[in-house]
Amino acid sequence: MDCFYAAIEIRDRPELAGVPVGVGGARDRRGVLTTCNYEARKFGVHSAMPTFMALQRCPKLVIVPTRFEVYRRESAAIRAILHRFSHLVEPLSLDEAYLDVSAHPGAPGALAQVIRELIFRKTKLTASAGIGPNKLIAKIASDLNKPNGQCEVTPEQVSEFIAALPVRKLWGIGQVTEQKLERLGVTTCAELQRFTRGVLCEHFGRFGLELYDQCRGIDDRQVEPDRERKSLSNEETFSSDLQTADECEERLPELFDEFVKELGQKAKTRLVTKVFVKLKFSDFTRTTIERAGRRPTLEQFSELLHEAFARTGKSVRLIGIGVRFASTDSADASQLALL
Repeated sequence: MDCFYAAIEIRDRPELAGVPVGVGGARDRRGVLTTCNYEARKFGVHSAMPTFMALQRCPKLVIVPTRFEVYRRESAAIRAILHRFSHLVEPLSLDEAYLDVSAHPGAPGALAQVIRELIFRKTKLTASAGIGPNKLIAKIASDLNKPNGQCEVTPEQVSEFIAALPVRKLWGIGQVTEQKLERLGVTTCAELQRFTRGVLCEHFGRFGLELYDQCRGIDDRQVEPDRERKSLSNEETFSSDLQTADECEERLPELFDEFVKELGQKAKTRLVTKVFVKLKFSDFTRTTIERAGRRPTLEQFSELLHEAFARTGKSVRLIGIGVRFASTDSADASQLALL
């Protein structure tokens, strides 16, 4: 979906049309934006930006609070449309999902157009789509013709398509990684393809293996419907690294709020066995801490976060929180309870 939360707020408040709008934190130093519309982005405002900084860049920015009950309702309506075309729907968040239409008789590009039109008729919200032979290509393609557009990459076009892309388009590459690659003389995927797995691992650790595949358009992940997913998580990569555990904890409430509401939709059908926190550090190393538990709370995630941070004390580029589900045939798992 195109700036989903902001688009809903503008739809419901037509006077905001054409005005820079941010959704999220209060107008104080500790507030953080969840998202913003395209008018705001012209001023350099972006998601996860502190509110005070967003207002410095765009003094006329209109900030509205989040309404997750509304976002969840619209998300459910959109997913119902997706399920009309395939049972293989893997939600990534309230506003994004993978859809496997390989068994559908229709042409993928035409199907995407029909789905986008149905979404607009139902919600009056625009959607963009990427069509590709795997998740990686589809995800990258979905961002190329925003807003309200689509891009299709056929299997035969993958090599040419991926080679010309800036490395920043690859998953997991932020400003710090981009600068490190520039020092290696790499700005495009074609240039990144010159490096062997071993060399990339020397520079980026385990992430180097992912880079080796990504820059060639390789992605073997399957679309996993909700009932088959082994876990559910919400994570965020930050535009600038977080230096302290307290800075990390400031980002937890919003991550938790969105996550637990998404989890609530599955509470009647999926059973939780573990709760976890994942951190990715500035040097691309990672750590994950998990505990047995069936009642995820903000306090529990906070404890795990501090424990994970204390393992290294390194600055943090990504925080993820989530739960692991019991297998669907587990007979002894108890029903999930949410606080």
